[in-house]
Amino acid sequence: MNGAPMKTLIVVRHATAAQVPGLADRERPLTDQGRRDARQAGDLIRPLEPGLVLCSPSVRTTETAELLGIDAPIEIERDIYEAYADELLDLLRRTGPEVETLVLVGHNPGVHELVLMLTGDGDVGFPPGAYAVIGLHGGWQDLDPGTGVLVRAHRP
Repeated sequence: MNGAPMKTLIVVRHATAAQVPGLADRERPLTDQGRRDARQAGDLIRPLEPGLVLCSPSVRTTETAELLGIDAPIEIERDIYEAYADELLDLLRRTGPEVETLVLVGHNPGVHELVLMLTGDGDVGFPPGAYAVIGLHGGWQDLDPGTGVLVRAHRP
């Protein structure tokens, strides 16, 4: 595992969502602050030139993904909603080799556990709107616990 990382994974927790009585969890929209935080995260993520965004189907995650303003396809993956870290890892392993930089927009605790699993870095808090940039040695199919290096973490 010498040299520079070959792939980059950006793990994003959706931005702050509204608590609306009677509204199903999947339907919760972002708050005004959440929309501002998602745009700010996008300003920092766009220079990394992601090639693909994988996103949970909930309203708050799709809004977050759209507000990032990334010039890449957004694929809605229903399996991201309520996924555990190992399930997210399986999903990421199916990414095509042509994708150099991938964004995953999902939910806690799964996304936080994924960052911990890949990097072993326990100091990364993951409040709404947070993201982690992880350098990976090898291809997507080579993803395993401990195969990532935390390059940068951001909390709004």
